[in-house]
Amino acid sequence: MKKLLALALTFLLLAACGEKPSVQFQNTDLTGASFGRDFALTDHTGKPRTMADFKGKVVIMFFGYTQCPDVCPTTMAEMSAVMKELGPQAGQVQVLFVTVDPERDTQQLLAEYVPAFDQRFLGLRGTAEQTAAVGKEFKVLYSKVPGKEPGSYSMDHTAASYVFDKQGKIRLLIRPGQGPASTVHDLKLLLS
Repeated sequence: MKKLLALALTFLLLAACGEKPSVQFQNTDLTGASFGRDFALTDHTGKPRTMADFKGKVVIMFFGYTQCPDVCPTTMAEMSAVMKELGPQAGQVQVLFVTVDPERDTQQLLAEYVPAFDQRFLGLRGTAEQTAAVGKEFKVLYSKVPGKEPGSYSMDHTAASYVFDKQGKIRLLIRPGQGPASTVHDLKLLLS
């Protein structure tokens, strides 16, 4: 009986050695969430895109607009810093900037704005209806806010970024203004 118990204990200990420790993300873990499954938009080069186009890469998706005065350029600059800190691993990451202002953010404007932060970044846009559908699927809120001048406006919008693993599954929510360190930490976990 003692030998059987010792054998069982040895087996359990050996089995435990093979288990991976649970992943400890520094950003909000969304693993298993049932939203943010897919999109159908056009990139700033005119190519139709879906999540499947980026299978095999970790994807960071941010919703914003080019005329945003603060959080959008700050977030894009942080993503640029993340890519620099990742070094060679940055080739396994795709940053997507999805406009919530397709009325003003033309393909040409996105082609000038988005790659200015990093040549590998892609700007995505759709019609007003496509943008609304993607916003709903990704639980992104946005609305037009009238400006002081006639015809001028800004956009209130969800300012967080989503991260997807190499299989296209949503994994993380990154709050704006955290700096690159926590994002780099989490991306390295997803890339390993």
